[in-house]
Amino acid sequence: MVSAMLLVIIYLSFISLGLPDSLLGSAWPTMVHDLNAPLWGAGLLQMTVSLCTIISSLNSARLIRRFGTGRLTALSGLLTATALLGMSLVPNYAFLLLLSIPLGLGAGAVDAAINNYVALHCEPKHMNWLHCFWGVGTIISPMVMSAVLTSGMRWTAGYRGVSAMQLALSIVLLTTLKLWQDEKGQDGEKSAKVLTVRQVLALPGAKQGLLNFTCYCAVESTFMLWSATYLVMARDMDAARAASMGGLFFLGITAGRGVSGFIAMKLRPRQMVRLGQTLMAAAGVLLLVPGTAAALAGILLMGLGCAPVYPNIVQDTPRNYGAENSQAVIGVQMAFAYIGSLFMPTIFGWIAELLGYGVLPVFALVFTVVMIALFNSQQRIVNARNAK
Repeated sequence: MVSAMLLVIIYLSFISLGLPDSLLGSAWPTMVHDLNAPLWGAGLLQMTVSLCTIISSLNSARLIRRFGTGRLTALSGLLTATALLGMSLVPNYAFLLLLSIPLGLGAGAVDAAINNYVALHCEPKHMNWLHCFWGVGTIISPMVMSAVLTSGMRWTAGYRGVSAMQLALSIVLLTTLKLWQDEKGQDGEKSAKVLTVRQVLALPGAKQGLLNFTCYCAVESTFMLWSATYLVMARDMDAARAASMGGLFFLGITAGRGVSGFIAMKLRPRQMVRLGQTLMAAAGVLLLVPGTAAALAGILLMGLGCAPVYPNIVQDTPRNYGAENSQAVIGVQMAFAYIGSLFMPTIFGWIAELLGYGVLPVFALVFTVVMIALFNSQQRIVNARNAK
């Protein structure tokens, strides 16, 4: 178990991790004009961040072995803060694209590092609440940017404000590094094995587990991007109302993770995953029912269903693959997760252009059913290994 002070720092770190994720989207309409950037440029920026996040996630075990979890989290925060500050000073889009590289590199390693630390040292409830706090971070950034723009300042002030938050947390982390150390004065995660991707894939059940992550993030990221468009194009809702109602998914996933922390006191992580998958399947079916009320309820339920899946898969990683392998596995899990987030929303967009946006429930149900099958297969393999 970890100290209360370290838990507070861990929660703050995940708020910090969520801050940049929603900052670009809230500022982009004004950034386009100021930087004379193409409207589609936000997609390229996000893709660059995601690719760099995948790279740092895959190298997280090696980085943690060298620096330790606490120091790596602090250094990643400094890197992110510097990137955000630099973005507020850029003269054009090209420099913005360049600074997306350190922004993504800073996010991936700390995401994998903290997830593994909590999985090894904290109760399952904290993993659920940790990811709830990531949602809090994604809410804070648009609020900061909205306040900045409403007051008549430029978007650059919003980026500097978020950069200052990241910097403040990094300073706190650097001054409290001893909290991450064990009774011998060592960062325990430095002993974690460094495995190649091929070695991770060779672990029993790993292939199914990693593809399960990709399927989950395919659903989550697609609903994050396309919920409002689905309400307009498939349910004939007014665009202004759809913009706010599309936020029901974010409400569901953030509030759901808060509630999941309490449920996790009674259920095991794998039971929490199955509960979430069941709710996701029910949401997909509900979205097939005609009517606005059913559509709104389905989007909210999909958020609630997604809430426990990601954190509890991570929480069970030491059990599934061994504590000595968990850091390397979680790094690869994060990479597979970002692959789903990177490609699947775009693929859905292409499908929707051909078949119509009403295909969203079918898309979600297909990936949810595949996810359930993969998870069950993984659990059979893991249980058989643990029974030996």
